[in-house]
Amino acid sequence: MKLIRATAAACEAMAYAHATAFDEKSWREDEFDDLLDGAGIYGFLADDDGQPLGLILCRMAAGEVEVLTLGVTPQARRRGVGLALMIAALEVAREARLAEAFLEVAVDNDGAIALYAMLGFEKSGLRKAYYDRGPAGFTDALVMRLDLTAAAA
Repeated sequence: MKLIRATAAACEAMAYAHATAFDEKSWREDEFDDLLDGAGIYGFLADDDGQPLGLILCRMAAGEVEVLTLGVTPQARRRGVGLALMIAALEVAREARLAEAFLEVAVDNDGAIALYAMLGFEKSGLRKAYYDRGPAGFTDALVMRLDLTAAAA
């Protein structure tokens, strides 16, 4: 597995990985392209010999970074892909001397919550009915926060 810095050239693979990782509300190639044109946006694509395994996209602003999306394809889960993507993204944030990282995660996504907790993220809030699961309805999201200055020490 290798991590590729997200650029316009990776948008098709990122959209594929996102669509494979998420059943509902996946992002299109043009949406990734538009986001990557924005200020403070960066990310990585995990790739195995041309096969997208996962992606992360983040936004830096006002001294913090927000994880906009992190997705790992079903066949690549539990293989360290999500961890590698998070570590790479957080390293960029630390190099930029950002103070905090934030993300939202579905309250029923135990695997992701455990990953974030392992990295030092703590629960800091709840967003009611944040994720639209289509016919299954809405589910809440945990807001999680990481103090990048403490984690880097």
